[in-house]
Amino acid sequence: MVANNCDGVTINKSQPPHAPPSIQISPTGCRRSPRLVGCSNSGKGIPVNSDKTPVKKKQKVEAVSCSVSEVSFFIGDPVPDDEARRRWPWRYHSQSQGEEGGHNHVGRILEFFKTNDGEDYFRVQWFFRAEDTVIKDAAASNNKKRLFYSTLMNDNPLDCIVSKVKVLKKPPGVNLKSISPCDFYYDMQYNIDYSTFCTIKNDVSSDHGSLSPSYNEEIHSNGVVNHNSNETIASLEPHKLELTLLDLYSGCGGMSTGLCFGAKLSGVDLSAKWAVDANSWACESLRLNHPETQIRNESAEDFRDLIKEWDKLCQKFADKKEETQGQDFMCTGSPDNIIPSKADNRVSKDEYEVEKMVDICYSELGGTSKRGLQFKVRWAGYGPSDDTWEPVKQLSNCEEKIREFVQKGIKAKILPRPGDVDIICGGPPCQGISGYNRHRNWDSPLEDEKNYQIVVFMEIIKFLRPKYILMENVVDILRFANGCLGRYAISSLVGEYYQVRLGIIAAGCYGLPQFRLRVFLWGAHADEHLPPFPLPTHDVILKYGPPIGFERNVVAYDEGGSRNLEKCVLLGDAISDLPPVSNSESRDVMKYTSAPETEFQKFIRASKSDMLGIATGSSCKVEKSVLHDHRPFELNEDDHLRVCRVPKRKGANFRDLPGVVSDDDNVVSRTPDTELMPSGKHWVPEYAINFNDGKNTKSFGRLWWDETVSTVLCMPNYRSEAILHPEQDRCLTIRENARLQGFPDFYALCGSVKERYRQVGNAVAVPVGRALGYTLGMAVQKLTGNEPLLTLPAKFAHSTTLELLHPSLATKPEVP
Repeated sequence: MVANNCDGVTINKSQPPHAPPSIQISPTGCRRSPRLVGCSNSGKGIPVNSDKTPVKKKQKVEAVSCSVSEVSFFIGDPVPDDEARRRWPWRYHSQSQGEEGGHNHVGRILEFFKTNDGEDYFRVQWFFRAEDTVIKDAAASNNKKRLFYSTLMNDNPLDCIVSKVKVLKKPPGVNLKSISPCDFYYDMQYNIDYSTFCTIKNDVSSDHGSLSPSYNEEIHSNGVVNHNSNETIASLEPHKLELTLLDLYSGCGGMSTGLCFGAKLSGVDLSAKWAVDANSWACESLRLNHPETQIRNESAEDFRDLIKEWDKLCQKFADKKEETQGQDFMCTGSPDNIIPSKADNRVSKDEYEVEKMVDICYSELGGTSKRGLQFKVRWAGYGPSDDTWEPVKQLSNCEEKIREFVQKGIKAKILPRPGDVDIICGGPPCQGISGYNRHRNWDSPLEDEKNYQIVVFMEIIKFLRPKYILMENVVDILRFANGCLGRYAISSLVGEYYQVRLGIIAAGCYGLPQFRLRVFLWGAHADEHLPPFPLPTHDVILKYGPPIGFERNVVAYDEGGSRNLEKCVLLGDAISDLPPVSNSESRDVMKYTSAPETEFQKFIRASKSDMLGIATGSSCKVEKSVLHDHRPFELNEDDHLRVCRVPKRKGANFRDLPGVVSDDDNVVSRTPDTELMPSGKHWVPEYAINFNDGKNTKSFGRLWWDETVSTVLCMPNYRSEAILHPEQDRCLTIRENARLQGFPDFYALCGSVKERYRQVGNAVAVPVGRALGYTLGMAVQKLTGNEPLLTLPAKFAHSTTLELLHPSLATKPEVP
């Protein structure tokens, strides 16, 4: 057990935690037993020079506070070389020295030992400063005195010790003023694997959770722990199995849908209570599939300011004595919102009376660039079509109407307040780091307004204080500018005393025919279990690698370890059962024409009830199986003619069209005698020839049944990506793309064809969210340990909740 109050040492910066020094031992040499006796109860430790010059070797061990005799000495006989190599193998591996420059490192001395050559060494257990962790340059938000406990240990020459320091352990979030003076303090543990910051676990625990340590304990060299009367114990309240979720930057709901499906399978009812997105069509798609969710079509900045103002209104107008009924609450989309007021309530033309408030927002005030709080007003004698938005300052005479609105809103929970949200999930867009952005700000990415959403995301978390956080983003968040934005996100959460774990996940590892590498960041309150990442269920075809420096964050089995993976899911496994459609298909709904052919197809056709584990009964056939959005982006006449001439075989692309030839270097060029299209244009456009310095093989490329897709994008860009159907003369349809993303066939979308493609391409793959939802549910129930990875149940990927929990009640797929 680690002390709450122990003395450490600062070590010369040329010996950082990552690069312990090597020692030389003669083949016949012996070493002394490492046990050090005679240390006092104060457990003092020792600090190390910041320059290359070693500190004078201290012959006395005063720096490690000694006991009554004030003398330290080695005991036991020398250990033979072969036994020493077996017991302490790390001491015989040559390792590089640390870098010049920077600060001293802090560690806790565990033992001293001496070689037969008379060299004095000590073994140290390291603390990490924030800048020594994955946070690096983003450490400014953390206190300079703050350290992170680790289990990393190594050996160092005695003369690199600089001085003794006092290191204090405190519970996360406790004010520094309430603890004893110290040089440094630590409140969390850091592990390099998956960049994990977590609560320090103690030896004392129960089935319901671990006990919170006292922050006035002292540990001594003999391992005895003294307890002081100020010891505190964490509340052991049982967890509720119904959790609420706020989906920020929700899009059409891929992440929250998957999380709810997965949590349900673990035994937790997770409901998407609130969702926010600036895209109106994405909000309509979400509303269509999640009618129970409070959906706000507004920017995250407006939502952030709105919930802060809403909390003030709630504190001002909350009725503590009476329970307000919420059935007649007026908000956008509610039934009462479409019922006009009675005609006899009309007032004169020159005078308007407020009947009630029906909605609230924070946005730009009409005709100005200023932003402020506004209410949507229903005027007496008028209907919903005459509602207007009015600034709160102009409603100073309507305080009672505002009070009524707020009290009903509190009851209906139309907006979240601090403590209302159990989990916040979201993928803040960072367009400033996109490879398509030629004007990226490499020096200060956070100053680029296109990257500002990650700041807004963290500000909302800081205000609402959820128990759990899940952030998703593209891998460029760890590539661009040395991973500045990713490190900022971790630092922000750790600075708010959240536990953190970062993983890089390939969607194909969870039963999809696309690779799609994405970054996921878990956050958990200090009193909760930090959710692990789900181990893969399927093999995957590797398309590209992780960012340099984050290889240990890839969620995968250890190399060479045992693994039980199902075969990689291919394109044919996902879409071969879908009805054939033409380039000009315009139907949004159609029936299946064949039975499912694979496990994936049976799963993706499942009903919403089966996905949620709800048995509908044999007599209930409300959820008739139909196919939504199986229509493609319509190609123009020339491009369609080109597609029709691309052979229906694996690897076919624009190079198979008339008028081009490839040389020995695979560079394509136009032939002298070029056949023209009926329109008079070349069969192969110039952009296809010039793209990628003439080595392009993607334009007008056909996918094939035994292949997988790299990443589903926001548009079927057949001019630069292989996205043509294997056997039909068209692009992949919206539904085919949706299947590659794991959306069930019942999940319908709204908006234009382009808009629906965009919603699918922007979404988190549903099976990835489902796997993460399962690990979340297990953590909520405290059924997980400290391990960063968790094995999913057998057949998890392509079995519905009903099939896994109640196989006999699962709906059988319909046969057309």
